[in-house]
Amino acid sequence: MPDIRIHDTRSGQQRPLVAREPGAKVGIYACGPTVYNRIHIGNARPFVVFSWLKRFLVHEGYDATFVANVTDVNDKIYDAARARGIPSEDLAREMTAHYVADTDALGLGRPDHEPLASETIDGIVALIEALLDREAAYAVDGDVYFRVRKDAEYGSLSHRHLDDLDQGEGDPDPTRPALKEDPLDFALWKAQKEGEDTAWDAPWGRGRPGWHIECSAMAEELLGVGFEIHGGGSDLVFPHHENEAAQTRLGRGAELAQIWMHNGMLEMRGEKMSKSVGNISLLPDVIDEWGAETILMFFARGHYRQPLVFAPDTLRDAQGFVRRVREAGRRLVDGPSPDDMAPIRDEFFEALRDDFNTPRAVAALAAWVSEANRREGAGRDQLVEMLDIFGLAALARGGEDDGDGPDDAAVALLAARNAAREAKDWAEADRLRDALSAAGWVVRDGPDGAELVRP
Repeated sequence: MPDIRIHDTRSGQQRPLVAREPGAKVGIYACGPTVYNRIHIGNARPFVVFSWLKRFLVHEGYDATFVANVTDVNDKIYDAARARGIPSEDLAREMTAHYVADTDALGLGRPDHEPLASETIDGIVALIEALLDREAAYAVDGDVYFRVRKDAEYGSLSHRHLDDLDQGEGDPDPTRPALKEDPLDFALWKAQKEGEDTAWDAPWGRGRPGWHIECSAMAEELLGVGFEIHGGGSDLVFPHHENEAAQTRLGRGAELAQIWMHNGMLEMRGEKMSKSVGNISLLPDVIDEWGAETILMFFARGHYRQPLVFAPDTLRDAQGFVRRVREAGRRLVDGPSPDDMAPIRDEFFEALRDDFNTPRAVAALAAWVSEANRREGAGRDQLVEMLDIFGLAALARGGEDDGDGPDDAAVALLAARNAAREAKDWAEADRLRDALSAAGWVVRDGPDGAELVRP
């Protein structure tokens, strides 16, 4: 198999991808949304990155399975449902449907599995029972807590010292005495409280799972323990992923995942994009304004591990490159690409083998397009192969502009210019060309007539 290397957050180094099972089977688990609201463009980054990673691994010959969960049991859902005066189950169902529709619009397809926390209760209870049996957890007044100091490896993922950690949970009920043995401990199960309208029976009392145990159980149920890649946003490293790793390590006696792969955050107006800050742009609104192809190219031009600035300038740059690739695709022909362009194509895939370096891959893509533009009758096979990783293969065939084609006014100006040229009224033709330029269009004259393209 190809030598694929991925940066592992825990070790701080690139590690080779090693499949556990025969047949090059690889499991990818990425933490999905907590469905209390519509997702914003920043929430879409892990969906895009790990959808691409699955596509790339399949291209490289792996039998890859991609799991992205949906957290539909959570304090934020209770709060949001209460504010709207509807049952939390109804809100979670509504927002899950929005999430699926919004990410469908990116054109990347769906993960192989999208488990719901609410449908994984048996597995969650079983894992908590294993932790209780090993005295890595304790039950008190219907709650169950994980003993953090029982795990000698705790903090190894986030590279933090125990004395510097805070789970951020607070006491589950300020009207009762503190239930934790240690402030560092975190909840695996929460007893049902007033205003919480979903609960399940468990040996220690009726209630619902904590956030962290949900993902450990869902990942294990679908991929087993020790699967290859666990992904998610870098904001989840602590406490969420640190706690996931600890729960499985003590409950199952093995590491949950071989490689922990984290994407950087989107930044807007100098801060991390966040609902709590209020600097967000909802994914469907961004797609409506810029088109899915521009959004995908915007993500591809930034390395997944680095923060990415969400701003009109960066989106316009991505949009311009999309148009450039599309225009090249329109001039290509069906069939094999020139053999001497294969090294550029090879550089594209080698970049992805090197910690999924999409900016370097996009640079190779740009070089391939430039070379193709200098040739007559070049085949598009290699371009299709590269763009398919990003879900953009339609560009290689000169696909439509996602509704961003010339409007009726621009078409009328072009027709008037063509008429002026036929009448040899060069001054009027130039004036109309300048009017089109001011409207953001370049007139390209070809053997089949004039067409409008973006600069």
